[in-house]
Amino acid sequence: MKDIIEFILSRQSQPRLSAPAPGDEVLREVFSCALRAPDHALLKPWRYLVVTGKGLQQLGEAFAAAAAHDNPALQESDLDKISSKALRAPMIIVGITCQQEHPKVPVIEQTLSTGAGMAYLLLALEARGFSGIWRTGDMAYHPVVHERLGLGPLESITGFLYVGTAAARKPVQPLPSLDDIVSVWPPRNSH
Repeated sequence: MKDIIEFILSRQSQPRLSAPAPGDEVLREVFSCALRAPDHALLKPWRYLVVTGKGLQQLGEAFAAAAAHDNPALQESDLDKISSKALRAPMIIVGITCQQEHPKVPVIEQTLSTGAGMAYLLLALEARGFSGIWRTGDMAYHPVVHERLGLGPLESITGFLYVGTAAARKPVQPLPSLDDIVSVWPPRNSH
């Protein structure tokens, strides 16, 4: 059995996803992992939507409606292409930040907590044999999509996790050099 370090080091976004998607038992387990995300003041500033089946079609329709709202001149073929983006996986998990007023926890920390939960979801899904890719883009921030998904005025989409079984695994990309991104402060040679 792999340990957590091995899962993190071997995790790779998988854009080509097919069925099966995780079932209810696996989802309960991986969402329990997401609930372990760092959460300053225990605000629980997140919620998740699981979109499958006809819901994926409806999400695609929301994407197309948002695009048409911004550009009414779009052709039907353009709208079909946009709506098909929601059909790239058998499941999409929408991570939503539920912003709360708190004197010590700014909204950015709440969004980061949701993001950490989504990262935990990806790792837990990998541990159970599934794969995923985190996407955002214009649709994550569009008010038409928010309205269609039933988001409240203080809620925002942190990301869409496209989830399923990797149709073809991408090779693991090499890591950047740690020397380029990690340093000690203050520098050891300073006085």
